[in-house]
Amino acid sequence: MKWITRENGNVDRIACPWLIKRFIDPDAEFLFAPKEMVFKLAKELDAIPFDIPDVELGHVEGRCSFESILRKYGLEDNRALAALAGIVHAADVQEDLDTVPEGRGLKAIANGFAILFGKDDHQKIALETPMYDALYAWCEKNFN
Repeated sequence: MKWITRENGNVDRIACPWLIKRFIDPDAEFLFAPKEMVFKLAKELDAIPFDIPDVELGHVEGRCSFESILRKYGLEDNRALAALAGIVHAADVQEDLDTVPEGRGLKAIANGFAILFGKDDHQKIALETPMYDALYAWCEKNFN
């Protein structure tokens, strides 16, 4: 499947591809486009839009996109993923930054990758995937 979102990803737009590839669609292809092109390209390319306003897999009812994806695909019962979702939420939603202590750390790391790699979202996914694997392993150890 193809998945599409806005270019220049940071916390949620990089965490979501990790979640999708690891738990939903191992063969997922991710597309990043200027904000104003996402819906047009999603329709043309039959891609699933995420982390963009007014979509099911976006920020909805106080959830970040990572949490919306967990809900849509029935992954909320995985306690480690739920804990990781709380960290991603805190790092991604400014007003909830201090809801979990790890939120500030993830935000700093994700922002650092964004500074280093700018709009090269595929490079950010490649480099941050081991970090999310490690964070998930930590959550499995501490929340299961």
